[in-house]
Amino acid sequence: MTSALIADGLTKRYGRRSALKDCTLDIPAGHVVGLVGPNGAGKSTLLQLACGLLDPTAGRIEVLGARPVSGSPQVGFVAQDTPVYAGLTVADHLRMGAHLNPSWDAALAKRRIDQVGLDPAQKAGKLSGGQRAQLALTVAAAKRPNLLLLDEPVAALDPLARRNFLQGLMELTAEQGMSIVMSSHLVADLERVCDHLIVLVASRVRVAGDVDDLLATHHRLVGRRRDTADLGAGRALVEQSHTEVQSTLVVRSTAPIVDPSWQVDRLDLEDIVLAYMSGATGDGPDRVLEGQR
Repeated sequence: MTSALIADGLTKRYGRRSALKDCTLDIPAGHVVGLVGPNGAGKSTLLQLACGLLDPTAGRIEVLGARPVSGSPQVGFVAQDTPVYAGLTVADHLRMGAHLNPSWDAALAKRRIDQVGLDPAQKAGKLSGGQRAQLALTVAAAKRPNLLLLDEPVAALDPLARRNFLQGLMELTAEQGMSIVMSSHLVADLERVCDHLIVLVASRVRVAGDVDDLLATHHRLVGRRRDTADLGAGRALVEQSHTEVQSTLVVRSTAPIVDPSWQVDRLDLEDIVLAYMSGATGDGPDRVLEGQR
C-alpha cells in the first residue's frame, strides 16, 4: 500500500458553512507526516473524517484502502484536547482499551505508563496536561494501529512536556513502524519528528513533499527590484515582496541558481511554511502565490 489516506473533492458542510471544501490530497503510507496550516484550513475536520467520527457531505475519502469507520482497530486517534475520562484511573483506561480493542498490546501499554511515570491508581482528572497527553497517546498506540492520527496533541503543553511527548512519539514510530499524521502549528516540533510535510490552506494543498526535499529546493532570493514574470526553467515563485529598490522572493527551484545578482539563502521549514501560508492569503506588501509549476 502506497497511501495512508486519499481524499478527492472531500467536503464537509454544516448548513451553509464549509469546514472542509473540495479537498484533494494523497498522504503516503510509512511516513511521519506533518499537517500544517492556519486556523480554519480544515485540518481537524480532515482528521475527524479520516477516523470516521464525521461523515463527508461530498467527495471521497479512503483510509488504508477503505472507507473510514469509527472505532476501527487499524486507526488510532488523539484529538486536540487529548481527551481522557476524568473520573477513571490510569489503570481503568488501560482496562477499557483492552476491552474495546482486540489487538490491544498490554505489554506496550504498561511499558509506556512506566516510562512516563504515570501512577496506575491516579485518576485522569488529577493528571497534568502533559500526563493526560501521554495517557491518550498510550491508549491510541496500544491498539497497534496501522495509522495514528494526532490533532494538535502538544498545543497546550509546556516545552518540557512537549519534548517528552514527541520523544515518546519517536520511540513508538521506531518500534512499530506505523504511519503517523500529526497536525500542529508548531513547525519546529514537526521538523523534529516528521519526514513528510503537507501545507493546507483553505482546504487546498499548497505544497506537499518529503522534508529533506523541501529544504533542499526552497530558497530566498534578495536583489535589485525586477520583474518576476520569468524566473527561468525549473523555478516556481512561492512568495514575493518588493520595496522601491529591492525584491525578495521565495522560490522552489530544481535548477541551480547561479545568477550573481541574487543573494541566495536557504530556508528552514518554518520559513517555507510561512511563505506558502502568507503567499496564499496575500498578507504583506505585494505578496502573491504563484503556486507550483
